[in-house]
Amino acid sequence: MTVVVFFLLLFTAVPIALVLALTAMWYIQASGNTVLFASYPQQLFSAIESYGLLAIPLFMLAGELMNEGGLTRRLIALARIFVGGFRGGLAYINLVANMMMAAIIGSAASQIAIMSRAMVPAMQQEGYPRPYSAAITAAGGLLSPIIPPSMLFVLFGVMAQVPIAEMFLAGVLPGLVLGFTFFIVIAVVGLVQQYPKGEWPSRRQALHDFLWGLPALLIPVIIIGGILWGVATPTESAALASLVALLIGRFVYRDLKLTLLPEVLRRTAINAGLVIMLIAAAGVFGWVVIYEQLPQMAASWIAALTTDPFIFLLLMIGVLLLVGMVIDGIAALILVVPILLPIAQNQFDISAYQFGVVVCLTLVMGLLTPPVGAGLYVASSMTGVPPMRIFRSLLPFLLATLVTLILLAWQPWLTEGLIGR
Repeated sequence: MTVVVFFLLLFTAVPIALVLALTAMWYIQASGNTVLFASYPQQLFSAIESYGLLAIPLFMLAGELMNEGGLTRRLIALARIFVGGFRGGLAYINLVANMMMAAIIGSAASQIAIMSRAMVPAMQQEGYPRPYSAAITAAGGLLSPIIPPSMLFVLFGVMAQVPIAEMFLAGVLPGLVLGFTFFIVIAVVGLVQQYPKGEWPSRRQALHDFLWGLPALLIPVIIIGGILWGVATPTESAALASLVALLIGRFVYRDLKLTLLPEVLRRTAINAGLVIMLIAAAGVFGWVVIYEQLPQMAASWIAALTTDPFIFLLLMIGVLLLVGMVIDGIAALILVVPILLPIAQNQFDISAYQFGVVVCLTLVMGLLTPPVGAGLYVASSMTGVPPMRIFRSLLPFLLATLVTLILLAWQPWLTEGLIGR
């Protein structure tokens, strides 16, 4: 009956945070073990009682400040220097700029919204179909959960009790592999559709864009470098990145107006509040899941199907693709980690790093797949293109992502190599 209540609330458009909290309350009442209500508030707050979670609103703030301060525009100009002259040059620029932004924003939905405003009109002016332009921009959002920093990695690190800095390292090689497969897709589509060749900027323009792009590149250097060199924790790096984005946008590029700061802080507070509320509610739900011994039951069922770690990961990818289609990535991550991580580690000896990267990337694919597909609707609202037209243009990129996931499941060194495991 608890499962029925969960899906009834989910498919009647109740916010997912309330779905999780109310389902947990229903279970406690239905089980007759009402003494658990005394622990309910404690579980609610203990789920968010983690220093690492502070990185989430700070990364959101850094992304907002970059967009308002003109740093995004300079990164796009910088990307033009390296790939702007190839056939389908603006498509490559879009992808490279997305890779740069993924190293700063850490949120797929935010990245899709920001880059849609910046890139789709420019691509349309140069003759690219609007659905294809929106699809490339949306596909770039798939890079944000694995190229560090990543809000999903922060959350997974807290839940799995692994160092967030090492989770960031685990995502570097997979992010480069995924970016490379996207380059191949763009090249093939560009040749088939005969998209226009881009123009290389003049030497003078290239030098100008390069020099003006360097301050914007300080942000990913501060975030990733601070973590790798042990100078700062991910949370401290996010705070430093926000401060530097503010200073560069205000005093170097002079695009950031102080009158905009209240609105920037308001948007950040609302978005971060939604995420933190979701984490708190999911913490209670996860507590109920563990109390019901669902991980143990799932482990016995999966053990009857296979003993091969690779086959287990493939099965998990298939299941999580379906889960991601109907449940938000953060909520789904909080739901599946308590159930599947113990199985992966104890039954199949899969490292938390490989598991985390595969799970996060698989769930974020759900952002771009119907019927929920929040990322599709973000791209659609930003560009005016119907979601299903974007989805059809996205199919080659989703296929490339699926190939990357199979490779990550097959070769653990891609996620563990940089952290020496």
